[in-house]
Formats: sequence, C-alpha cells, structure tokens
Amino acid sequence: MSSNIGIPIKLLHEAEKHILTVETKSGEIFRGHLVEAEDSMNVQLTNVTVTHKNGQQSAMETVYIRGSKIRYFVLPDILQKAPMFKVVDSTVKGQGRGYGSQTKVSRGIGLGFGVGRGRISRGRGRGKP
Repeated sequence: MSSNIGIPIKLLHEAEKHILTVETKSGEIFRGHLVEAEDSMNVQLTNVTVTHKNGQQSAMETVYIRGSKIRYFVLPDILQKAPMFKVVDSTVKGQGRGYGSQTKVSRGIGLGFGVGRGRISRGRGRGKP
C-alpha cells in the first residue's frame, strides 16, 4: 500500500477477509469473502453468490471484478471501529504545532513584544512623525 491513498481505499484494504457485497454498473450483485483489494479498486472475492439483473442467483468459487466496473460496495458494520477513524487530539498528546509548550499560551512568530527586538513600527501611520 502506498502512503498517498485515500481513506476509502484504506477502508477497502481493511475489509479484506470480511464478507462484503459489490454491485457492478451492469446491475449484478456479488456477495462473498474479499480476498484481495487493489488501489485501483479491483477486487477478488471467493465463495460468491451472484444475483443477476433478472433476479436469478448462482454460485461461483472465485470472481475478479475490475474497479472501474463497480458501482458501490457494502462493507460490514464492524469496520466502523477501524483504527483510521480514531481522531488523535494533539493537545492531549502534547505534540502540537508551532513554538512553545502546550502548557503556556504561545503567541506565534509575529512581531512580538520580546526583549531585545528593538523598536518596530506597527502600521502605516497618518501624516508626519
């Protein structure tokens, strides 16, 4: 898995070894165990039950579906607890962005009022000094 893939692709990879439902653009519905999912959404299912457009059902041992032909996936509810959905609060961990520690109020890197900065003109002013 590459690091620049989005959450839907990561979620699809998390669904491997689970039972899911896939509907294709032609209207067929495949339900089976997800063996492999690629970044292009190509999927391989085993122990598949196929429901054709006319309602007829049939069984297949293995099926490989091209990602561009898939309309949608129905994933198991257990994936709602997937680790990618956990929100990390940076203030609780103590690893915020910027300068200073998380215990004091940090002012950023603006003009500042620190000692030794000299006199800084603030604003354009009006008229002569």
